[in-house]
Formats: sequence, structure tokens, C-alpha cells
Amino acid sequence: MGKDKLRKFAENETFPNVIQPEFEEMFNVDYKLKGKWHSEFWKNDKPITLELGCGKGEYTVNMARFQPSRNYMGIDVKGARFWRGAKTAIQDNIPNVAFLRTRIEFISSFFSANEVDEVWITFPDPQLKTRRHKKRLTSSVFLNRYKQFLTPNAVIHLKTDSYELHRYTVALLRHNGIEPFVAVDDLYASSIVDDVLSIKTHYEGLFLKEGKKITYTKFTIPVEKFLVEYDIDEEEGK
Repeated sequence: MGKDKLRKFAENETFPNVIQPEFEEMFNVDYKLKGKWHSEFWKNDKPITLELGCGKGEYTVNMARFQPSRNYMGIDVKGARFWRGAKTAIQDNIPNVAFLRTRIEFISSFFSANEVDEVWITFPDPQLKTRRHKKRLTSSVFLNRYKQFLTPNAVIHLKTDSYELHRYTVALLRHNGIEPFVAVDDLYASSIVDDVLSIKTHYEGLFLKEGKKITYTKFTIPVEKFLVEYDIDEEEGK
């Protein structure tokens, strides 16, 4: 491991806005703050927004700048990446930001029913290899997992340069009888761009320079729904 990574890991340990549980604190057990984020961590009752796979934390930090009335938490397994976002939040005195180091597969260990009000999934790995669709962060496996801790009207946002992931997500929702509030395959050519949607990460900037279109999907999952998987690639191959 490089010295720079070690330095960032060490600095993360000193940041009050970084949570880095040990493996045994989250694997098949409830983390100590589950159900207590409002009372024991944030110490307020502001709605909680998660960014899953937050990378360097640019989106998390900038959403918090625009919306101080909410609490924001970036989640990623790579602490050396979100070190940048955590440090920026401290330097710029943005108190409504935190970062959690964990795999998204373990997310149910951290949040209780009705504890989270919004989820952003920004530029995740689209998992385009054959038979990898269940590993996509918008697969039925993950959406059913998020539903366990979302409030009834919680909104999920997907922003990605992957048209394939966008198309798959919309098809999966419709297969389960859910019509997205918004589903556009060229976000910046649409009329819906606001301060939050116009936030651009480093990688998004690179995608745009390459001429890629950014897609956006906004939806909610009815509490009574249990989503079933839909393999759009297999369906189209018939």
C-alpha cells in the first residue's frame, strides 16, 4: 500500500465526520448506530440522504452545501477516495456531511426502518459483464435491501453515463409495475437540471469531454412492493 493511502487512512481516523467500522461490527450484525443516527450522531432530526458509492465525495459535499436542511452521508468501501470529501467538509465547515466506509452489500447493518429519506446512486460500476446484473446497485436485490430502511415516500436517484444501466433500471422498475417520476437519457438536454443535478464530479467531467450523455432516473418504491429481477439483456437476446 502506498504512503499516500496510508496517510489518508490515518487522517480519516481523526476526522469526526468519518465512520470506519471493523468487519465484525457490520457482518451479519447491527452496527451500534443503527436506528440512532439522528439521536446519537447527527443530534438533530433533519432528513438523511445517502450517496452510495460516493467515490471522492464531491457529490455528497456539494449537495450538503446546497441543502443545509438535510444530513448527507457518502458511503464507499474506499476510504482513501472519500478522504478528499471528508477533509473538504471539515475545511469548509459543512457540518451536515459524513462518510461511512463499508461495502454496499452490508448496508442493512447500518440503518433501521424509516431512517433514510433519500438515496443517490451516482456513476456506479454498471456491471455490464454477462450475468452480473444482480450486482448492479439498482438490481432488485439492492432495491429490496434499501426498502428496508427507507421512509415510505423516499426517492431514489440514479445518475450515470451508462445508457445500459439506465435502460436496465427503467425496465426493471416497469417490469415491477413502477413508473419512474423521471427517466431521461440526456440529462443536460432536458429542462429538469437544477443546482443538485448540475453538480459534476471529476469523472463526470471526463465523461462529458468524451461526448458521453448523462442519464438520470428518479423513482420511489412502494412499501408493499417486493421487486423481482428482470434480465433485460436475456430478454432482448431471445
